[in-house]
Amino acid sequence: MDAFPAFIPLHGAKVVIAGAGEAAEAKARLFAGSPATIVRLEGPAAFIAGSYAGAILAFIATEDELYAQAASRAARAAGVLVNVVDRPAMCDFTTPSVIDRGEVVAAIGTGGASPMLAAMLRNDIEQRVPEGAGRVAALFRLLQDEVRAALPELPARRAFLREALSGPAADAAKSGDMEAATRLLREALAKGPSAQGKVQFVAGRGPADLLTLRASRALAAADVLAADAQADPEILALARRDAERLAPEAATPDKLIALAASGLRVVRVICGPPAAADLQVLAAAGTAIEVLLAAPDT
Repeated sequence: MDAFPAFIPLHGAKVVIAGAGEAAEAKARLFAGSPATIVRLEGPAAFIAGSYAGAILAFIATEDELYAQAASRAARAAGVLVNVVDRPAMCDFTTPSVIDRGEVVAAIGTGGASPMLAAMLRNDIEQRVPEGAGRVAALFRLLQDEVRAALPELPARRAFLREALSGPAADAAKSGDMEAATRLLREALAKGPSAQGKVQFVAGRGPADLLTLRASRALAAADVLAADAQADPEILALARRDAERLAPEAATPDKLIALAASGLRVVRVICGPPAAADLQVLAAAGTAIEVLLAAPDT
């Protein structure tokens, strides 16, 4: 990862756009409808550090090299992060290609190397992000404290959220009926999580492109990851970064049963066939099991 992606809250924030022309207007359009205060600067005002006081971001949009240098110096003197349009070497950060769904924002960046590639990838991904996704996020933000209070233990909370995000409350939010969505989510919260955990065995020898789509999705959704030491690093990179890591020697059948019983999804990355005896123990305990082998190399 050559650049760290981060999302900056815009409520109460000040953003400065210095310069004129289409490039400056394009940056202004990025913030249309946002809660940020947008300050536009032109002429000598862009060269004064005080013009940027209190801002969190500054965009310098000009074809004039001397203007860009003077304005970026002034912004940095005020302690503001700077983006100079079409000049990656002068930037503290680059502007990604953005998918805006309100509370849900996705961004594709290339570090300024190829904005056109970022835009193409955004178009591909945008089709997969439903229009109502932002309303679903807003629903869960509204009830976030209630969910935490009702389910203080993280495993139970994750199990509930996983189930609720594909349940009737989320469907109601997507359709725009927030009143029904709130009621349905509270009803589901009163019942608590009902989804059972699962243990999934994923082939780990690699290469990663031989994994099935189902195996890739299992890694992306894993709450707990236990991998053999010989597992391909590219396969392990597909797992959630915040998934709990469990040493393979600690991934005994009894431990896996207990984790699944608490509603967690456990992925066991193995470099050989799963032990028949372990599968029998898991099955005898009623644990949901799935063995996901690599796709045949054709």
